[in-house]
Amino acid sequence: MLPAGRRATEARPMPRQLPLDLSHKEALSRDDLVVTQANARAVALIENWPAWPAPVVILAGPAGSGKSHLAAIWRETAGADEISPASIGAEEIAAAGSRPILIDGADAGRLDENGLFHLINAARAAGQPMLLTARRFPGAWGVRLPDLLSRLKAAATVEIDEPDDMLLAGVITKLFADRQVDVEPHVVQYLVRRIERSLSSAMRAVERLDRAALERKSRITRALAAEVVGAMEAGEGA
Repeated sequence: MLPAGRRATEARPMPRQLPLDLSHKEALSRDDLVVTQANARAVALIENWPAWPAPVVILAGPAGSGKSHLAAIWRETAGADEISPASIGAEEIAAAGSRPILIDGADAGRLDENGLFHLINAARAAGQPMLLTARRFPGAWGVRLPDLLSRLKAAATVEIDEPDDMLLAGVITKLFADRQVDVEPHVVQYLVRRIERSLSSAMRAVERLDRAALERKSRITRALAAEVVGAMEAGEGA
């Protein structure tokens, strides 16, 4: 039995709505870029093009750190061709002689080592710049071709550091904005204090909070954030 004075409706679980699995287009313009001390060197690299320190540049940083965002800005500015690291054939190598080249996520999966070696040689011979993004420095990619590893180690490498509070808050706000969700600053600051200090954790928290709010047809509040973060810490789904 319910305690006296409590309405029966209060004992019912909050109704949930199954949210549609909608894709959210990430805003990748220069105006959408969050710049702090953690990524200032990488931003300066992109903004200083074509005055680069080397013809081949590797932008390294943790997952979700904004490498692809910076790469997209450079690709548009430089008019670069984006090439998959998994399959680099004669057509792609020929293109390196006439246009700048972007390889995003060079260490994210299978790497065509022989193709990349010839691509770098072609780009250098033609004086065309190349930008590669990766989570790690080339020495940790597991490259087996000695000549390629030598080329990669000769490239200029710029690292994006682990996020500081300002960058983490800015990215969380941007991720919600990409989903067209308004979140009050105190909720963002709560997330900054509570989640693991990584941009990949910020991405997971935003996705789960957005889904939970859609299910419950509610706003994203500090209480909901606490519930979702608690579930993440416990290894549960939100």
